[in-house]
Amino acid sequence: MNAWAQQHFPATDVVILAGGKARRMNGVNKLLQQFDNDIQLRKIAAQLSAQAHSLWVNSHRDQSLYQQLLPQVRCFSDDESGFLGPVMGMKSAWSHVQSNYVLFVPCDITYIPNHLLARLHLALARNPKAQAAYAVVNQQALYPLCLLMRDSLAVLTEQLRLGHFSVRHSLQALHAQAVHFQKRSVFMHSINSLEELQQYQQLLCLA
Repeated sequence: MNAWAQQHFPATDVVILAGGKARRMNGVNKLLQQFDNDIQLRKIAAQLSAQAHSLWVNSHRDQSLYQQLLPQVRCFSDDESGFLGPVMGMKSAWSHVQSNYVLFVPCDITYIPNHLLARLHLALARNPKAQAAYAVVNQQALYPLCLLMRDSLAVLTEQLRLGHFSVRHSLQALHAQAVHFQKRSVFMHSINSLEELQQYQQLLCLA
C-alpha cells in the first residue's frame, strides 16, 4: 500500500462474496474459475490483499481449496442457511472481521478499479450520514462492490428481518455514496452464466 493510502484510510478487511448457488453457472464455483489471466481468487487477492488488514471469503463450500490456493485467506459461512444472498454475507461478516471497515467484492467481478479502496473511504468521509460507499463503473452501479462501516450491521440485520434481500435497497438505507470510475476496455463487469463467460473470453481474444 502506498504512503498516501496508509495515511488516509483506516484498517479495512476485504471479504469476497462467494456464497451463492451459481445456478446459471450450473453450480460451478465462480471463485475457482479462470475468467482471464488467473483464477478469480488469486486475481482478486493480487489486486487487493496489499491494502487489506485481512482477506476473507464468504462461502459455504470449497474452503480447503481456497486455502490451498491462498494460505493466508480466511473463510466463513453465512449466519443462516438457505442461500439468502449477498446481504446475508455482509451481515455475517461482522461476526468474524476485526476491522471496523469491510470492502465487499463479488466473486464474479472482471475489473477492480485502481485506488478503489482509497476513493470509497474518501466518499464515506465526506458524508457524515453515510455508512457505505459503492462503485459505479462506466455508469453501471456495482452495488456488491462496496465499502461498509461496522455500524451498518444494525441496518443489515433489520433489512433481513423485513425480508429485504436486495443489496441496492440496503445501501439506500445506509445512505450509501456512489463513486464513479471509467474504463473503456471493460466489456462485462461480472460473469453470471457460462454463456456470459464464453462471450467475455471471445471479446478478450478480439481485443
